[in-house]
Amino acid sequence: MILTDEHRELQRTVRNFVQQEINPNVTAWERAGAFPIREIFQQLGQLGLLGISKSPTYGGLGLDFSYETVFLEELGGAHCGGVPLSIAVQTSMCTPALANFASDALREQFLTPAIRGEMVGAIAVSEPGAGSDVAGIKTTAVADGGDYIVNGSKMWITNAPCADFFCTLVNTGDGAAHRNKSLLIIPAKTPGVRVGQKLEKLGMRSSETAPVFFDNVRVPQSNRIGDEGAGFLLQMLQFQEERLAGAALTIKGLENCVSSTIDYVRERHAFDAPLLQNQTVHFALAEMQTEVECLRALTWQAVEAYVGGEDVTTLASMAKLKAGRLSRSIPDQCLQFWGGMGYIEETAINRAYRDCRLTAIGGGADEVMLGIICKLMGILPGKRKPEA
Repeated sequence: MILTDEHRELQRTVRNFVQQEINPNVTAWERAGAFPIREIFQQLGQLGLLGISKSPTYGGLGLDFSYETVFLEELGGAHCGGVPLSIAVQTSMCTPALANFASDALREQFLTPAIRGEMVGAIAVSEPGAGSDVAGIKTTAVADGGDYIVNGSKMWITNAPCADFFCTLVNTGDGAAHRNKSLLIIPAKTPGVRVGQKLEKLGMRSSETAPVFFDNVRVPQSNRIGDEGAGFLLQMLQFQEERLAGAALTIKGLENCVSSTIDYVRERHAFDAPLLQNQTVHFALAEMQTEVECLRALTWQAVEAYVGGEDVTTLASMAKLKAGRLSRSIPDQCLQFWGGMGYIEETAINRAYRDCRLTAIGGGADEVMLGIICKLMGILPGKRKPEA
């Protein structure tokens, strides 16, 4: 896409916020295993950055998703992955379905304060036995008068320890797995909701992640987003924005890997010459930067199609797949050039190596993206019938 002056102004605003409010504090937040999420969210809310593509009726800016992508790409320039991930959960994972398909009352109750940064949201889909296999979730919501009684558990939920509400995928029936699910907004303070102990993770250490348990949680049926049984479809639609967000968030982080490695190998001498003079090194860096530009082009192609109203399931899955692949290969190659220094935890490349690894897992693993792409290409084999 050709970015307008408005896009560029937003870009500058986000870049300044990252450089002034996030990056100077990253080391301390990483050590603490948390960041002041409510303070940061309120600052972002005051700047209008938590509702860029949401309706002005609920406090958003009413802009299209290309502006959201500018925000996410610049946010990815933070010197850690955890803080951008927590913010993206709020803007692109737990609120799209709420913004697009919920009742006015539900949006007023949860979306408006989320856009202002006064409420923290989380997306509660994954379970201990159902990560990328969304159809396999076991959490149930049984109708009881005008309410649902929710039982089950969710796992690896980003923002859970500080969340005010969970956008939760549940089974509201016993029918086919793709037609028996619903999305519910469950307030965190509802009796029976319990957030488990914070999880210690390989990376994304400044974002807080925990399991969530539902024990006979009574939720009004009015907290359902859309029709009963439409939850799987709504979550798949929500995944389009989530996967585009995942790809956009990755771009600047990968560029930082390349640029910081260039700086290091230019100064680091071995065998009486800068490491950068080795053809193996500078050729590899050139190829890595080329791959990042390919990811940027693919992501923006998908965003332009999405803004144009097209179904971008294929392109979003491809962008997410490419982001996942590069998030494994580029930090690994760069760390190799850093040598022993790259193995030291405080270095930027070490943190990137740990944080970027989640891209190939969260929001649908690489293998799931490949399955979706194959299916839409018409090359996915059908399920074999059991032999008699």
